[in-house]
Amino acid sequence: MSIGFKTIAFSLLGLVFFGVLLFLPAGTFNYWQAWVFIAVFSLTTAWPSIYWAKKKPEVLQRRMSSGPMAETRPAQKIIVLGLQLWFAGLLVVSAFDYRFGWSNVPVPVVVLGDVLVVIGLGISLFVVEQNSFAAANIRIETEQQLVSTGLYGLVRHPMYSGALIMAAGIPLALGSYWGLVLLILGVIVLVFRILDEEKALRQELPGYVEYMQQVRHRLVPYVW
Repeated sequence: MSIGFKTIAFSLLGLVFFGVLLFLPAGTFNYWQAWVFIAVFSLTTAWPSIYWAKKKPEVLQRRMSSGPMAETRPAQKIIVLGLQLWFAGLLVVSAFDYRFGWSNVPVPVVVLGDVLVVIGLGISLFVVEQNSFAAANIRIETEQQLVSTGLYGLVRHPMYSGALIMAAGIPLALGSYWGLVLLILGVIVLVFRILDEEKALRQELPGYVEYMQQVRHRLVPYVW
């Protein structure tokens, strides 16, 4: 199967994933915040996927090799499973919030949530463009080189920074304040992923120890 067909299939599975985890717990398709979120997410990720499919198919191949079974480190298998459950929970709790009316989120805040989703996704996608070895799973390839400029000059894991911004926007975009509570759990799991990932990078990626001394913060500039 060509990378183009794989990309289409991957995208369709993503739409099904969003549909099941949003509209089923919401109990209705009359959930305009969910429709807008899905459209925003899909449009934001579509154009780089098309570009990579034409110009850098190896990038898409790395991005589609994801999930606990794609990880080689035992700790990461558990961590990735935790991250997947957390992300699913973020959607489900937000949808239940909409169904039972726990939150009253005004339209401008919903729009802000969608903006944060675009910004977070944009950062993560730009990181992949800057570092084509940025995969969905942790692995060090023989030809891989250290990237220390651009966003990597601000924090050591800018892709995760973007992911957190996106995650903060998702509940708001879906009309939920209670979904924000799950961010705490997501940050905790992500910290464990970063700490274990850096063990591998220190051991296997030349120059990473020096890079850690150059760029002190992992996720948030001047914080951590």
